[in-house]
Amino acid sequence: MNETAAASAAEGAPRGRGSDADPALVAEGVRRSYGDVVALDGVDLRVETGEVFGLIGPNGAGKTTLVRALTGTTDAEGDLRVFGVSPREVDPQRVGLLPQSFDPPERLTAAELVDYYGGLYDDARDVGGVLRDVGMADDADAWYETLSGGQQRRTCVATAIVNDPDLLFLDEPTTGIDPAGRRSIHRLIERLADGGTTVFLTSHAMDEVERLADRVALLRDGAVVAVGPPDELIAEHGGAPRLDVTLDGTADEAVVGRVEAGLAGDAAVESTRDGLRVRGVRPEAIGSAVDALDTAGVAFESLAWSEPSLEDVYLRLTGEEYSPRERAVRDEEAISNEEAAAAPDGGATGDDPDGGDR
Repeated sequence: MNETAAASAAEGAPRGRGSDADPALVAEGVRRSYGDVVALDGVDLRVETGEVFGLIGPNGAGKTTLVRALTGTTDAEGDLRVFGVSPREVDPQRVGLLPQSFDPPERLTAAELVDYYGGLYDDARDVGGVLRDVGMADDADAWYETLSGGQQRRTCVATAIVNDPDLLFLDEPTTGIDPAGRRSIHRLIERLADGGTTVFLTSHAMDEVERLADRVALLRDGAVVAVGPPDELIAEHGGAPRLDVTLDGTADEAVVGRVEAGLAGDAAVESTRDGLRVRGVRPEAIGSAVDALDTAGVAFESLAWSEPSLEDVYLRLTGEEYSPRERAVRDEEAISNEEAAAAPDGGATGDDPDGGDR
């Protein structure tokens, strides 16, 4: 157990706070450009010790550049501090990093790979224990190149925690991992945070960030446009619960008007590419909404009710929107990508660290 974890356990400190007087991370007015391209445009962040902090944003928003600046692997203007000192001055024993793109030697076994990275530190954890933490104990003697994409990613997570870091950077940690494996990694992150480890999590999986993060920052065009606990961001930016009504074609203004006239309260109706969207419908009012559709003479194919989520916050603040059918297509593409990544020759995919997400 690291010093922060030991202090938290001894004092009964709640998750999100450790024993360090300084915050784990501070970024003030951070700027970074690549020629004429502005990657970071005055970023301000503060991450407390023991906190799980999520960073989200579209490709090209600057997430990878910000992580590089915080880990001291790229230059940036502004004030950057890790445990009160410059990122390049912090004790490397205290920091663990899982980059999104990671290509370790393939002709080492999972155990040899973790042992190799453990050898870079003065006091590394037991290799067997680390592999058990990430669900790779049964495949410890398999060559890295023979592992599936998900198994490779779990092994990479193991290399990032072998030094028992006080601060852990995880960039898309569950890419290519199956649902059971994702839950295992989620539980591991929760245990690390409960023990006092600060986790800086970058992910495109909004459900993952919403579940794990104490606070979230959304980065767009190199600037932070929102930051706060997921539930507060959802309440402020997520919008009202909605009922998506799939029709055989697009609803015209007359249909929208008839349905809206049959609804009571503050529900609002709008036309979408696939039919209608009724905003402000609580679960107990779905029946009334169906009655309003019947009264208006609207024959529908399907109904889908949903509460706002962090994904809705993301879509609203990045200016993106999806109809139900578009979202289904996007989800199918995401599943296909995960299946491809899970193949033996697969691996982590996503932002190009040299240009895709600067």
